[in-house]
Amino acid sequence: MTLHRTINLDLDSPLLRVEALTKLYGARIGCADVSFDLYPGEVLGIVGESGSGKSTLLSCLAGHLACDEGRVLYRNRDVVTLSEPERRLLSRTEWAFVHQNPRDGLRMGVSAGGNVGERLMAVGARNYAAIRASATDWLGRVEIAAERIDDRPRQFSGGMQQRLQIARNLVTSPRLVFMDEPTGGLDVSVQARLLDLLRSLVRDMGLSVIIVTHDLAVARLLADRLMVMKDGRVIEQGLTDQVLDDPQHAYTQLLVSSVLQV
Repeated sequence: MTLHRTINLDLDSPLLRVEALTKLYGARIGCADVSFDLYPGEVLGIVGESGSGKSTLLSCLAGHLACDEGRVLYRNRDVVTLSEPERRLLSRTEWAFVHQNPRDGLRMGVSAGGNVGERLMAVGARNYAAIRASATDWLGRVEIAAERIDDRPRQFSGGMQQRLQIARNLVTSPRLVFMDEPTGGLDVSVQARLLDLLRSLVRDMGLSVIIVTHDLAVARLLADRLMVMKDGRVIEQGLTDQVLDDPQHAYTQLLVSSVLQV
């Protein structure tokens, strides 16, 4: 079963608008005064060294952390003010979140097919045969053999677990996908395969994506635009090639020249 959602979006209007988003941890800044627009089908990369605030920002955007100030408008609705049931529904339907550690995004005691099927059931699917067929199809799309459908994720390698998490998230054709270091901790060869897979899925499905990464090569491959963060603030942003090939801020120049350990 493949879900097809009719999307009535104005491609000239932002899918997500962020206005002066701020998160504080006591006197310490998690992120401060962050504003940007994300358009349908656009991939935004957020980069910076460890502790720059990029993961805090992503968690606030996805509703995993409550922000202290600012607005997050999704299709002109302020998601900061949503009730917890409304936020959970949004996360099950139109949004998806790919964790760096796939164990955080999978149910390790449930089969591979069950992990994918649960997401379908969350949006109303009930026909077992159709759910299993869709799960089988998606395992193939993320390069997991169909005969592994009844295996538990703990029987998979790290790269396979990450591909399974991607299948679980994308099976319902979400509009907006948050990704937190999706290739982190994987071997270089495994990273390359996963990046090729992500790039093709994002393109073919027309996904809007916000991806946090410390790896500028990942950002260059996947992101249309880039935001550079330092000490919780955005210090430079623009088209990815523009930012990486001609960085204007001294900090970005250090990142690009690999002087800083990110």
